Amino acid sequence: MDLAKTTGTGAIVELRRYTLQPGARETLIELFDRAFVEAQEACGMHVLGQFRDIDDPDSFVWLRGFSDMESRAQALANFYNGPVWVEHRDDANATMVNSDDVLLLRTAAGERLWNRKRPANGAAPEPTGVIECITCHLKPDGGDDFDLFFLSAIRPELERSGPIDIVASFQSERATNTFPRLPIREGETVFVWLARHRDLAAYATHVDRLAGAESWTKKVLPEMRRRTWRKNHVARLAPTLRSAIR
Repeated sequence: MDLAKTTGTGAIVELRRYTLQPGARETLIELFDRAFVEAQEACGMHVLGQFRDIDDPDSFVWLRGFSDMESRAQALANFYNGPVWVEHRDDANATMVNSDDVLLLRTAAGERLWNRKRPANGAAPEPTGVIECITCHLKPDGGDDFDLFFLSAIRPELERSGPIDIVASFQSERATNTFPRLPIREGETVFVWLARHRDLAAYATHVDRLAGAESWTKKVLPEMRRRTWRKNHVARLAPTLRSAIR
């Protein structure tokens, strides 16, 4: 499945954050990268990225995509009723405390999804960079045109304070969950973007430059705060060996 072809109507993306048992993250990552990537894609979905949360050793974050809500239902049924999940589900579930922190999203207007080849099983480690994931929690009257606000005001300021690469942006998908066996966070309106930094030093430089930009602190940031009802959630993520986003 080539999710890039869905640009224009928007592809469906799940942003999934798992709370894990202490010390279990590497066990899940090894199992996931070895057994679950190709198996899910063979069922009709696309595994976009898998990450360690740099600031939370017991969190695993990942994204997967679908061309639309109907194909999502079928792809998930194919996988979770299929032999790979049945074989490994007990081992996977044993690493988890909670797997219900899931945002159902749609690619924002004007965005293109990535189309990257991930490293093969057993490949040598490669430089991965740092992926910053920002989640804005929008007020009821703040979300209708937030994608336009991001493109016209937020993104230009982020890029002026580079080095940075905006990977993708997403807005809430309001359709009914077509696979209720897997819960999602309902009743929320969010806007999410992913940005790539070369390393933690480059990330720190970007944050400092942004904090010192008057156009950001006096114009963009106040408007963003006006449109949101609580502080943005910022996650610094390290891609796993087989993450397609790296």
